[in-house]
Amino acid sequence: MNLYRRKMLLMDKAAIAEKFTVILLGSDINVYGMARAFHEEYGIISEAHSLMHLSPTKFSKIVNVHAHDNFNEPEGFIKAMRQVKKDYENNGKVNILLPCGDGYTELIAMYKNELEETFICPTIDIALQKQLEDKVTFYETCEEYGLPYPATYIINQEIVANKQVNVPFSFPVALKPADSVAWLGAKFEGKKKAFIFRDEQEFMTIVERIYASNYQGEMICQDFIPGDDSHMRVLNAYVDQNHKVRMMCLGNPLLEDPTPEAVGNYVAIMPDYNEKIYQNIQSFLEKIEYKGFANFDMKYDERDGEYKLFEINLRQGRSSYYVTLMGYNLAKYIVEDYVLGKELDEVVYGSGDKLWLGVPEKIVKQYVKSSEQKTKALEMLKNKQYGTTLFYKEDMGLKRYLLVKRIYNLYNKRYKEHFTEK
Repeated sequence: MNLYRRKMLLMDKAAIAEKFTVILLGSDINVYGMARAFHEEYGIISEAHSLMHLSPTKFSKIVNVHAHDNFNEPEGFIKAMRQVKKDYENNGKVNILLPCGDGYTELIAMYKNELEETFICPTIDIALQKQLEDKVTFYETCEEYGLPYPATYIINQEIVANKQVNVPFSFPVALKPADSVAWLGAKFEGKKKAFIFRDEQEFMTIVERIYASNYQGEMICQDFIPGDDSHMRVLNAYVDQNHKVRMMCLGNPLLEDPTPEAVGNYVAIMPDYNEKIYQNIQSFLEKIEYKGFANFDMKYDERDGEYKLFEINLRQGRSSYYVTLMGYNLAKYIVEDYVLGKELDEVVYGSGDKLWLGVPEKIVKQYVKSSEQKTKALEMLKNKQYGTTLFYKEDMGLKRYLLVKRIYNLYNKRYKEHFTEK
């Protein structure tokens, strides 16, 4: 691209940036990834509102975080947002409100009618939100639309109290909450984001602790699909205001965070491409009339050759910056849809050639199991074909650099203490 064309492109983007504002909900790595996408594409500084200011967004020049008391509770949330609304009313711009966590997705759905007086909320309504957020009804929806998922057994308080738990498949099994939002407030010894059990005794000990705690929702027990983290797949999609899929990007996670409270969070993702997965997910999202970002987790089951869905997150994933890294800037799709009113011309089935990292390189070298994927990942590292969410050269003052280095280096201790082979 010559200098003149580049200058004109920058001028065009600056003009577009004057047409909208973006408000992000949260302050974690997901928020930073979205703020970075908006800054890379349009040069804007995002505003974020959250319960507290978490490390990934501290000392940043591209996102301003505003903390509010009780912002994770309905009354505290809408009280704060009514004040925030006043800052954006009648400003003549498109004000985009994006949730970056499950709790905030639910809160927007609860108050969507009021929030939409001032903000564009590219999210689904409360009825569909409840249907997809709860894993029991999500799997029922998968059944209805022919999407594969692991063999599943539902556990509830009554079954446990009556000692009628009877897992219909052999161990090992996986266990996770049906209500991930309610699970955040659960308190009991040995709590994890999700569990893998090798024997029934250990399984029942935890199940009984769960229902002796303040969590009263259902639990999902599933047949454990064999294989390490490299059997996982993650897909992020953007669906426009007319319920048409505009972009999907598939990744192949190589490694997950091993710490109990963060199990399932990806820390290394390779690019992947699978036409069948893209077609199936596109069909599903359009048939249920979805809107906004969606994030799917699935695992390849070598026993039958199927990719089986674990869950849908009703927003972009916390590691979704890998999509922007591959060349599909997440911010651009929202702006083209809601600010520029661009018509859908073609559906993007993403592919790429970069490795996304959320941990130091040596963690990948040491803990990823030997495989064809690892060989490719090591080649990408050697050729500098990789990137991260947090190391952004346009936002790297000394304090932030030291903080981000510390965030990454803490993983060395986490893996030494918690990593186990799957």
